[in-house]
Amino acid sequence: MSKLRITLACWDYDRTRALADGRVAADGIDLNYLNLPVEETFFRMLRNREFEAAEMSLSSYTVSLGRDNPPFIAIPVFPSRFFRHSCIFVSTRSGIREPRDLVGKRMGVPEYQMTAPVWIRGILQDEYGVAPASVEYHSGGQEEPGREEKLKLELPPQFRMRTLPPGRTLSGMLADGELDALQSARAPSALHTRPRDVQRLFENYAEVERAYFRKTRIFPIMHTVVIRRDVYAANPWVAQSLYKAFVQAQRLVYDSLDQTAALSHMLPWLVAQVEELKSEMGDDWWPYGFAPNRHVLDTFLRYHHEQGLSQRRLQADELFAPETLESFKI
Repeated sequence: MSKLRITLACWDYDRTRALADGRVAADGIDLNYLNLPVEETFFRMLRNREFEAAEMSLSSYTVSLGRDNPPFIAIPVFPSRFFRHSCIFVSTRSGIREPRDLVGKRMGVPEYQMTAPVWIRGILQDEYGVAPASVEYHSGGQEEPGREEKLKLELPPQFRMRTLPPGRTLSGMLADGELDALQSARAPSALHTRPRDVQRLFENYAEVERAYFRKTRIFPIMHTVVIRRDVYAANPWVAQSLYKAFVQAQRLVYDSLDQTAALSHMLPWLVAQVEELKSEMGDDWWPYGFAPNRHVLDTFLRYHHEQGLSQRRLQADELFAPETLESFKI
């Protein structure tokens, strides 16, 4: 019997590599794995729906659920997670020394609906009292002029949005002091090319992020995996098959990190780092599945609604194919 041909667009993560090289197969699926940069994957999937399945920005996916005939359905797999305290950058001309200094300032953002800024704005609100509507947002290309929101947004009026002038970039305007701060998943080039002009808000970000995790038990989710709705409607079993395969591929990485005879990655103190991770975050520090991530998803969905990106506060179980919310037990 022939297998269903599925093209999956996803970046080259260690936790998905076994899907790309065929060491892990998805039941009933002939998987064509396209290793693409995340921005390209998101753009092509959101604009043109080119792939049967794809890695997807959690925020963009959540925005899509509010549209007529939502085009995607997700499975509770999270290939990208990231603590984002390190991703707030400030101009040294701005006078910003601590989070509360951001109030009233000009904040650059590549796209308002990006997942990383959603988390950053939420953390600034919850932990430091900086309301999302207390800054003026300027959106556009970080390194190349002309970037636009991948999904058209209609934000409540309290959120002040501006578009960068033609030919200008976030990185250049931040370094020149024309923007006071920047929220972005990627570090701006000016952080390295003009270090006297641009710095991180939290220079000790690793320490701050560890304290944040101890307090909240949140390891922020950036991306999920979506299936095109037409594919899922015709083959609902695909959701469980893909979910199982992602879990198996991730398990191989966990196992490799436990090996002490030889190092699987080019990190000299890998063993010590893994032991520290387990002590701090538990054996499954990068959990897939619905139940262990519900509190993280609930927090994100609250932020998403409070920031004007979703018309109502969605419930976490609304995000995923119902077949993937629980599994059989023996």
